[in-house]
Amino acid sequence: MTFFISWRGEHSAATNKRTDYGISITIFSFVRKEFYHVMRDRKTLLILFGMPVVQILIFGFALTNEVKNSRIAIADYARDRASQEITGRISASRYFDIQKNLFHPDELAAAFKSGQIRMAIIFPERFNQDLLHQNKAQIQLIADASDPNTANTLINYASSIIGDYQQDMSSGQAPPYTIRPEVRMLYNPQLKGAHSFVPGVMALILMLVCVMMTAISIVKEKETGTMEILLVSPFKPVLVIIAKTVPYLLLSLINVSSILLVSTLVLDVPLNGSILLLFAESALYIITCLSLGILISIATSTQQAAMTISLMGMLLPTVMFSGFMFPIENMPKALQLLSNIVPAKWYYVIVKSIMIKGLGISALWKETLILTAMTAFFLGLSLKNFKTRLS
Repeated sequence: MTFFISWRGEHSAATNKRTDYGISITIFSFVRKEFYHVMRDRKTLLILFGMPVVQILIFGFALTNEVKNSRIAIADYARDRASQEITGRISASRYFDIQKNLFHPDELAAAFKSGQIRMAIIFPERFNQDLLHQNKAQIQLIADASDPNTANTLINYASSIIGDYQQDMSSGQAPPYTIRPEVRMLYNPQLKGAHSFVPGVMALILMLVCVMMTAISIVKEKETGTMEILLVSPFKPVLVIIAKTVPYLLLSLINVSSILLVSTLVLDVPLNGSILLLFAESALYIITCLSLGILISIATSTQQAAMTISLMGMLLPTVMFSGFMFPIENMPKALQLLSNIVPAKWYYVIVKSIMIKGLGISALWKETLILTAMTAFFLGLSLKNFKTRLS
């Protein structure tokens, strides 16, 4: 009896070992099969290994608190040794890129309005003589405060360079030399963040809502099979697309109205330009986004895929390359060129120029023309593929 129980226990233990071994082999086979599937799928490999590298490069170059290579102008009315030495130090700094030397106030105003420069440094006459004979001199720093964070950073950089020069000049000098910067902030003297935040949010909201809703609505018709019914009806494909997009165009314009009301009445953001021009440019940008949504809907077959591409594919470029979160001039040349294909970049410039600077169409024709060309390209490509795949 004792021998039987012992043999049965040994047999049970051996059976359990074989069972555990079999389970291990099975798990190993499944794991190996999954590895084969992953390694054979190029799209999965691209997501696993390519996306982290791309994201770390983009975020590494774009996510920085520094402001580099900012375009500035110099107005040197003194043209003496001290002004030239300070200009040399500013030019040698990696924070500034001296675009031009301007002397007439109208030229400075035009350069600021067109966005050619972000800051101007003005040396008054007799700058060096005042510094040597009176031990003090004044210098004027004018910044474009439509982007308050960048303006404040540039003023601090320039003041630091001037302070270093003053300290070098004053070594062993009693009393020490004093250079007093006179700071002036254009367009946003109180440095309110809403002046930069509102145009950026408008670009982001309209991009996400228009692209995502249009893409999902058309893909939903394809999933339910009603798109084929629409196409065999007397309506042409272009009429189907127009019928799908008009409601979102009107609703998005209502969104623009609500955003403008909240920003002007609650956030005290000025509306210095033409409100009709602002709505016309917004309508153009909305049509651009709707065209992009149509293109995404044609390239996808499920609502989930359309939503993923609309959110992930549009959110990151709009945030990174529109200019309202991170200065584009901070980025490498390749990313600066890449930002030109992001519609939100041009709309952000348009809204900020109209609302904050009060500019008209004569100053915004280039941005308007670029958005028009993007719209024509997206619509043409969408109509071509729409007919090919669904007719």
